[in-house]
Amino acid sequence: MRSLWRTLDRELARDIGLVCLADGLVGVSFGAIAVSSGFPMWLPMLLSLLVFAGASQFMFVGIVASGGNPIAAVLAGLLVNARHVPFGFAVGDVLGRGWARRMAGSHLMIDETVAFALAQQEADRRRAAYWACGIGLFVCWNIGVAIGGVGGAAVTDPGVFGLDAAFPAVLLALLLPSLRDPAALRAALAGVAIALATAPFLPAGLPVLLALAGMLAGLGRKDADTGPKQEVPA
Repeated sequence: MRSLWRTLDRELARDIGLVCLADGLVGVSFGAIAVSSGFPMWLPMLLSLLVFAGASQFMFVGIVASGGNPIAAVLAGLLVNARHVPFGFAVGDVLGRGWARRMAGSHLMIDETVAFALAQQEADRRRAAYWACGIGLFVCWNIGVAIGGVGGAAVTDPGVFGLDAAFPAVLLALLLPSLRDPAALRAALAGVAIALATAPFLPAGLPVLLALAGMLAGLGRKDADTGPKQEVPA
């Protein structure tokens, strides 16, 4: 493991550090939102240790806090985390051998760790980036959640400090670059339309699940957008 840390160069370590810092700040908002919404402090901390998936954790707390069914909240989280299945095939080589190492590596498998690993060309750098990012994010996220939970106990309304908008803002920032793709833009717009149309009539959590049907709008014309173009003879 020590050799992996030596593989990191200064630029890669800096990028990983910045992502860990940003993720820690989002963890603060999650802890504050969860506790100020009425959840006991141990719940967001336990979720962060055992689940370690920000999107699913925010979704679970948001759905249950708004009166939704906990089962629907769990199903929503499972659907969001279904993307980890192809992630496992993409970065399975960086986890190493041994069941303990692979279990730990799988637990650290989130968007950021996979992105940093896939961005590296050499196998050693892939492993170093994956483990350094995963361990750093796990530590920063859980520390942030604990700090936010303590602060959330003193904040009755997370909207006062804009904490309720922190995670949607992060998701929007991550989504914006991909909207340059017409298929991704259609899928996003369709999902937004479905969620807005069904939110007034369905229990909390279900509009989020139904919004996943927006992906069909992106897949419908994917082949037409990326397929080979025929040349017109002169």
